[in-house]
Amino acid sequence: MKLSARNQLKGTVCAIDAGSVNDVVKIKLASGDIISATITKQSVEELGLVVGKEAYAVVKASSVMVAVE
Repeated sequence: MKLSARNQLKGTVCAIDAGSVNDVVKIKLASGDIISATITKQSVEELGLVVGKEAYAVVKASSVMVAVE
């Protein structure tokens, strides 16, 4: 598979917090940082995501905003 997104961060699923419609998948990167993504329960199932499975956090955004109080 080829993607146009340049931010492809490889890691390991460290937690899946189940919700009623969506699940929050947490991926631990080699740096120790954790990225969370909210995806549908169906997507979790179709991707075969389980704790310990290798996965990629793929980020595609045209802009990132930063704010302070």
